[in-house]
Amino acid sequence: MAASLTWTLPGSSDPAAGTDTATGRTVLRRDAEADRPPGTVAAEVALAELGESALVQACLAGRADAFDVIVERHRRSVYQVCYRFVGNHEDASDLSQDVFLRAYRGLRNFRGQSSLATWLYRIGVNVCLNRVGAKTLVREPIDERQHIDTRSESPSERLLKEERALRVRTAIALLPRKQRATLILRMYHEMSHQEIADVLGSSVGAVKANFFHALGKLKKLLGDEQC
Repeated sequence: MAASLTWTLPGSSDPAAGTDTATGRTVLRRDAEADRPPGTVAAEVALAELGESALVQACLAGRADAFDVIVERHRRSVYQVCYRFVGNHEDASDLSQDVFLRAYRGLRNFRGQSSLATWLYRIGVNVCLNRVGAKTLVREPIDERQHIDTRSESPSERLLKEERALRVRTAIALLPRKQRATLILRMYHEMSHQEIADVLGSSVGAVKANFFHALGKLKKLLGDEQC
C-alpha cells in the first residue's frame, strides 16, 4: 500500500482529521512515514500476518494502521464491484473510498457472521445502488478483453464487440436494483447463489428468482442480441 492513505470524512470530529486546503473537505490522514516510533516496521509486518478477526479487534483497540491492512487486502475487489456499477475509474474510486469510510466508521457492527470480504461487498453494493441511478451513463469502456488475445481480430470486429458490450452495460443499468446487483455479482464476479444471498441479505431462492428475471429483462432490452 502507498506510504500515505487519505480517507475523506465529511464532518468528521476525529482528532486525526484535518482540512484539505485544496478542497476544503475534512479528511482523516494516515501517514505511514510520519512520527514512526521504534519497532513500527516490525509491528506492520505482524499486522499483515493477522487474520480477519484479529485485524478487526486491532482496529477496535485503536490500531488505525490495522485498517490500512484491511484496505490493502480488499481494495481491489471493492473497486471492481464499484466499477461494474459505474463503468469509469473516477466514480469507481470515489465509491470505493466511500465504502471504506463506511466500513471504518461501522467496524463495531461487524459481528463476524460472514467474512470481512462479504461484509465489504454488502456495503459496496448498497453504496452503489444508493448512489448510482438507472440513467447513469457509462462513460468509459470496461476492458472485457484484458486476458484475451485479440491480435487476430480486425479493427471493425473489435469495434463491434465494444459497441455490443456498451449496449449490454447500458441495459444492465436499466434493471431494477436487486436484479442489477444480482446479475453483476453472478456474471462478473462469479459468486454462487449463496454468496450473493449473503451479500444482499436475502435468501438463495430470492437470488435465483432475481437472476432469472434479470436475464429475461436483459434479453428483452437487447432485442434479438444474445446475452
